[in-house]
Amino acid sequence: MNTKLLFLASILTMLFSCNTPKNIQIDEQMLLESIKILSHDSLEGRGFSKVGNYKAQQFIAKRFEEISLEKMIGDSYIQEFPYTFSGKRRLRMFPISEVEKEAENIPDTTVFGGNVIGKITGKTEKTIVITGHLDHLGIRNGQIYNGADDDASGTAALFAIASYFKKNKPNHTLIFAAVDAEEIGSLGADYFLKKYTDKKNIILNINMDMIAHNDSLELYASGLHHYPQLKEPLQNIKSPITLLFGHDNPNDKTKDDWTYSSDHRIFHKEKIPFIYFGVEDHKDYHKPTDTFENINQQFYIDAVKLIIKAIENYDSFLE
Repeated sequence: MNTKLLFLASILTMLFSCNTPKNIQIDEQMLLESIKILSHDSLEGRGFSKVGNYKAQQFIAKRFEEISLEKMIGDSYIQEFPYTFSGKRRLRMFPISEVEKEAENIPDTTVFGGNVIGKITGKTEKTIVITGHLDHLGIRNGQIYNGADDDASGTAALFAIASYFKKNKPNHTLIFAAVDAEEIGSLGADYFLKKYTDKKNIILNINMDMIAHNDSLELYASGLHHYPQLKEPLQNIKSPITLLFGHDNPNDKTKDDWTYSSDHRIFHKEKIPFIYFGVEDHKDYHKPTDTFENINQQFYIDAVKLIIKAIENYDSFLE
């Protein structure tokens, strides 16, 4: 009798554990330290092609090295790319002298950006690309736009996600891309995808842009209007925060359509499915007040854990 009860108890325990989500363990202190560093005044808002942006690239590459991600750009994590501004756009983007302003022909200017890319090779060549953008608005009118939520949050999350999957081997190959120049047209994501030679094996883009600041504790997963087959792995994820769907239907006039609002649009244009994790605009969006002090730290930690669980589910769900 006791043996039968013991056997039954073990079966029930096994069934219960199968229906209980695994507790996602991350280094929360490291996550918060990383977003704090990326949004520090010393990086001067990480403006495209500015010194603070280059400092951010080096910091991200160092973190990738510490996590032991595989390099994809020769012996470097940094994928440098050029961009040429026309004379008129140069005038808007970069300070120039009054003499130059009055010149009839403002010369074109070529500057350089840099994506930071690492990889975990899975059991299959089928690949999930996980993105966050490293740039922000830089310094404007003498004020630093630190961009803690936008998008130091998504970039720092890459470290936590990569660390998790280094310890929990994925089925799919995972590429972690901190892409540059999102704020001026997703130039970095566009360059990455154009140069990537194995696009046919990219089955999903997970994009994170603004995941650390929401007073209602709500995180959106956008993209299901276009890719409804991706809904199942997102359902019933247990979390202290609320996961909502939407902001992806151009016919829904009650919500902004985020389909082309961040780097996932580059993948979508190539017919690569995406899920975009983000929050609705808040009072600090694109303002100098988007600082580390104004993020919701516990919400951010919980959002990153939820996203890790979602990626884990997709890793099991997708072929």
